[in-house]
Amino acid sequence: MQIYLIKGDITEIEADAIVNAANSYLEHGGGVAYAIVRKGGWKIQEESREYVRKHGPLKTGEVAVTSAGKLKAKYVIHAVGPRYGIEGEDKLEEAIRNSLKKAEELGIKSIAMPAISTGIYGYPYEICARKMAKVLKEGWKLDKVIVCLYTDDAYDVFRRIFKEEGVDYISES
Repeated sequence: MQIYLIKGDITEIEADAIVNAANSYLEHGGGVAYAIVRKGGWKIQEESREYVRKHGPLKTGEVAVTSAGKLKAKYVIHAVGPRYGIEGEDKLEEAIRNSLKKAEELGIKSIAMPAISTGIYGYPYEICARKMAKVLKEGWKLDKVIVCLYTDDAYDVFRRIFKEEGVDYISES
């Protein structure tokens, strides 16, 4: 498995699936979630609402899948990350792990992931990067994992932490 660390817009990534940092109700009103619906189309929000109608709200750490609408991906994996200081770091690890598990279940080869829970949910980049490094080192049957970071600050922290944690990655900024 190759791991790519890039600075950019996750909605522009060519991958079989992209991960959305979602809330329990899959209402995509801000951050990465809003960007995904804005670019991918309202169909993603409609499918998300249908999922919640059928299955109820997701618990922290859980994932759901929708189509990717007009995005370059085939799927959006919606991962519900924890809120900093409210739900524990184990839930952040679970959201990352469940995103990768779902990608394997879908039989896809490539996935792009943002820094889950670092936006409105307030997780420091350093904690997210350490959790992602730990989960990525578990070994997955994916060909390519792209960690896509939107800001220079996030990119710099992830690059430093991945080096410290011994994650073998290809850097593109």
